[in-house]
Amino acid sequence: MDRLILLFSLAPVMKGFIAMGISGAAFPLCGVMVLRLNLVPMRYMLMHGVILGGAIAMALNVPLLPVTITVNLILVFMMLMMTNDGTGRNFGGTSAATMVLSMALASLIMHAADVPAKDTLDLLWGSPFALSLLDIASLCALSLILFLYVILNFRNIKNLFFSKEISMSLGIKVRLHNAVMVIMIASVVAVAMKLLGAFLIDSLLILPVMCAAPFLKKFKKNGIRALFIGSSITGFSLSVAGYIIAVAADFPPAGTISLLAGILFFIGRIIK
Repeated sequence: MDRLILLFSLAPVMKGFIAMGISGAAFPLCGVMVLRLNLVPMRYMLMHGVILGGAIAMALNVPLLPVTITVNLILVFMMLMMTNDGTGRNFGGTSAATMVLSMALASLIMHAADVPAKDTLDLLWGSPFALSLLDIASLCALSLILFLYVILNFRNIKNLFFSKEISMSLGIKVRLHNAVMVIMIASVVAVAMKLLGAFLIDSLLILPVMCAAPFLKKFKKNGIRALFIGSSITGFSLSVAGYIIAVAADFPPAGTISLLAGILFFIGRIIK
């Protein structure tokens, strides 16, 4: 215990702990949006968009995070424009094409600007131990925006998840809310991949939702609300517990958190 207290007195360890707690609580909210809007293919495209943004940032020698977020937002806007209804519900084929295009552009930029591929691919292995105060502030700001959007627009989100057509008949701005949710997903993927690494994206974005869902069957009446709350609590618990275990046992945080999430997922499926 004394050793653990000593380790958490170190600034990099405590910063990582704060970041993991914030990310674990907030990012599963985006995971609910990804799964309910069937945007899983888009997530892979956004991860490749971050690599393209990293190649551009290194080629121009400019800050990485603003470029990766900008690239992902551009890709998302392009894809929204290419869907017939502007909702992004049919991103499957477009996501695959955009993913290939992103990697092709990243490859050409790295070749033309002599950017080592290893430096760009290091984006896949971000570490919570290497975060600055500015990184944590970015996580806090993005998480706050995400929480506020879900809380203030919960009724619209719930109706939109249920039926796009009924939502439109109720006067809900379906195109606007879908665009906002897709933009937030793009921003979360860009920030998470840069700061925490690609390995932790699914562990914080998707798995907490899939882990919480089997245990929420008795809350059918308040299903979406329970899913948002349950996913956030599950993500926070997995992140905090996994991080503490990783620090205490000198394990990699990403692998430890992902392992806990995977075990909980299969326990939930067995119970179900």
